[in-house]
Amino acid sequence: MEKESYIGNMKIEKNWIFSDLHIHSKYSRACSKELDFPNLVKWAKIKGLNLLGTGDFTHPKWLLEIKKLREEMGIYYYNGFPFILSSEISLIYSAKGKGRKVHLVYLAPSIEAVDKINSWLDSKGRRDYDGRPIFGISARDFAAKMQEIDSRIEIIPAHIWTPHFGVFGSNGGFDSLKEAFDDKADMIHAIETGISSDPLMNWKISELDNRAIISFSDAHSFWPWRLGREATIFKSSDNGKITYDEVIRQIREKDFIGTIETDPAYGKYHYDGHRNCNFYSDSKKTKELNGICPVCSRALTIGVEYRVFELSKIGIGDHINKKIYFSMLPLHEVISLSSGTGVNSKKVWEIYNKLISKFENEFNVLINVSKEELIEVLNSSLLADLIIQNREGKINVKPGYDGVYGKAIIGGKEIGIEDNQKDSPEINNIGNNKHKVIQKRLF
Repeated sequence: MEKESYIGNMKIEKNWIFSDLHIHSKYSRACSKELDFPNLVKWAKIKGLNLLGTGDFTHPKWLLEIKKLREEMGIYYYNGFPFILSSEISLIYSAKGKGRKVHLVYLAPSIEAVDKINSWLDSKGRRDYDGRPIFGISARDFAAKMQEIDSRIEIIPAHIWTPHFGVFGSNGGFDSLKEAFDDKADMIHAIETGISSDPLMNWKISELDNRAIISFSDAHSFWPWRLGREATIFKSSDNGKITYDEVIRQIREKDFIGTIETDPAYGKYHYDGHRNCNFYSDSKKTKELNGICPVCSRALTIGVEYRVFELSKIGIGDHINKKIYFSMLPLHEVISLSSGTGVNSKKVWEIYNKLISKFENEFNVLINVSKEELIEVLNSSLLADLIIQNREGKINVKPGYDGVYGKAIIGGKEIGIEDNQKDSPEINNIGNNKHKVIQKRLF
């Protein structure tokens, strides 16, 4: 079916649980030093998220904070907000004379399982220097050990298509999950789309036919243009609760609702190209060029779109359990596009705060609120139109390439979403001071 058949046009249901299970903590490199549980919970509620991953459970200091959380049925609570034990690991090693680089997100059912994981990792190297530590363990051996520790541990190849560290990435070293995980490939029940791909692209790969296509943000800060920018929508049980085993069941049986996705063209490795040469090309053009940059005569950095084209030729993908997905930008970025100011500007925050105060959380604004309701609050049909276009996946994008993010095309102008996203303490205080609204939980 066509893409439009699956882009979400549904309203949020009461049993929907918006989750972001791939995040990091203040102990990860290149992450906000204020990325702690109070900020995560505060901004998750503002975003409309109902479930988070803890991230970074391999880091000793962060694990001490995790162990203070209250546990119930494999879910860990901070002031009533639910978390699942999660972490990411970087595996860099050689196999069959070839370098391999893979990032994996994995979920654990208990602190006992986490302690066993960490004890094993301590026998292989250090884990105290970063929330996403590097180990010279093969993907196959890592999966085998997780299975030995607890069969409920869920391993999810992270941002599967990114050139560096994606299992299917052009520089990752693999062309298939079977090649990466060998006899343990059947342990991989799901893959993470990443910013540079969406479900439609992954449905083209035959090896993914019977695997769940899920999405998380890989957030390095708690700000709402990061946290939950990609997410997976699970279902709560009849009593409104969620358990670890139920989340894993929905992943393994592909029984969740769908995902929140960013248009993959925004990803900084979507097309092929060279940023220093200011050159980019789609897969067809790259093939004509034999992968060589016409400016510098060196090999192009191959992006996600080409790799999907390349690997889809191995077999005809026909995903057996397609889910709806919402392809849209975070609200801050939509407001930024309409105003022509940075996402962290005072003007954007004022509009954002007005919408959240009226409509409770960001996902409600992005998915549920009608154009008429938006105009009533905003007094701006332009921004209301843009929010609706965003909801329908109709904002045109100039694709990103070789580390350069894609740019939205509004009124014939190219606008870079990522150009002005550096956190400013002065502006950040505006957001901190003005968000007095406590969002209602959906479960």
